[in-house]
Amino acid sequence: MPFFPKPYADAVARLRVPSGFLLVAVFACFSHPTALSLAIGGPISVAGLALRAWAAGCLAKNRELATGGPYAFTRNPLYLGTLVVAAGLVAAARSLGLGALFAAVFLFIYLPVIQNEEQHLRRLFPDYAAYAARVPALWPHLGPFRKTPNPFRLQLYLRNQEYKAGAGFAAGLLFLLWKVIR
Repeated sequence: MPFFPKPYADAVARLRVPSGFLLVAVFACFSHPTALSLAIGGPISVAGLALRAWAAGCLAKNRELATGGPYAFTRNPLYLGTLVVAAGLVAAARSLGLGALFAAVFLFIYLPVIQNEEQHLRRLFPDYAAYAARVPALWPHLGPFRKTPNPFRLQLYLRNQEYKAGAGFAAGLLFLLWKVIR
């Protein structure tokens, strides 16, 4: 049984992108980075961005069930990557308030979106239930890597436009750097 009611999950799915713009404004106002916080948070965010890039390069949306690459460890590596990027940005920004806000956004916006996407995948791919039974939803299992289909393909990375996440991250990092040196 889904945790979030379908009407709520549908409504927040439509708010995901607009809420991101609001988060950027709040982030700009309430970040207080230092050189040390950037040195700590930056690599954490880069790791999350790398996970997102790997996942996007293994994902042929709505055409084949992604079970290889990072999808062999977690069913939602793009969202896990987003969570890691956000954790790194919060560390870089040195703001507990931003951390609480990002956690609330993940809990009340991203988790319902994940739920909706899982229901969509169950309808689209008959073998999704078996995959979901052996691979955790978000927190990855760290067993040995199993060779599975869906290798990284640059054309998928580009088609999924994951480079936009990299550009957004670079802009955020440059903004934090500007706040440190000004």
